[in-house]
Amino acid sequence: MLKEDPEAFIRRETRVKPVPHAEEIRLHLADEAMALWSRTEEELGEIGLAPPFWAFAWAGGQGIARHVLDTPELVAGKRVVDFACGSGLVGIAAMLAGAASCHAVDIDPVAITAARLNAEVNKVDLGFETADITGRETLEADIVFCGDVFYDRPMAETVLAFLDRLLDAGIEIIVGDPGRSYLPSDRLTQLAEFTVPVVGQLEDNEIKRTYVFRLEEK
Repeated sequence: MLKEDPEAFIRRETRVKPVPHAEEIRLHLADEAMALWSRTEEELGEIGLAPPFWAFAWAGGQGIARHVLDTPELVAGKRVVDFACGSGLVGIAAMLAGAASCHAVDIDPVAITAARLNAEVNKVDLGFETADITGRETLEADIVFCGDVFYDRPMAETVLAFLDRLLDAGIEIIVGDPGRSYLPSDRLTQLAEFTVPVVGQLEDNEIKRTYVFRLEEK
């Protein structure tokens, strides 16, 4: 856990500003990726941490958010889960587009704090849970959004097994991703494609092509 209150840390280390490809939404975002990463490690007293996912608008999340805002019928009146929610961007977009509810889930308690603050900025209500839910058989949801979750093999294998159980339960799965290495491409139907600005220090470019897919059953 952070040495100081997570809310105070987030407010100090970020600025509230529009999401580049979904300007209807404003988030607490970091200006300098590497500086925040270093300060997070100092706060936690750990070296080699993963990036603070909650502080940036990642490519896949931006793609999903834009698609949801452009096609509100995708979520209108539905129960939504924003899986590995990070900043809460996708869940916020879903609520703005008319979802009945959104449950935002992440294993990082700081991400959940950031998502709560971001929901307040955008005047939407989200439910929150700090947990690893990948062992569950199903969820109380009509549609689950997964942005930028296929970035390494162990994560991809665990997540895909979980998503397959959700598909078996009749839940729709929407994936946002810029084509990372472990994306299950043979199982995906493309719904949209966007060019989005990203943080060059965390990606391989300042601009990424990102895609929104529906995950199909095996």
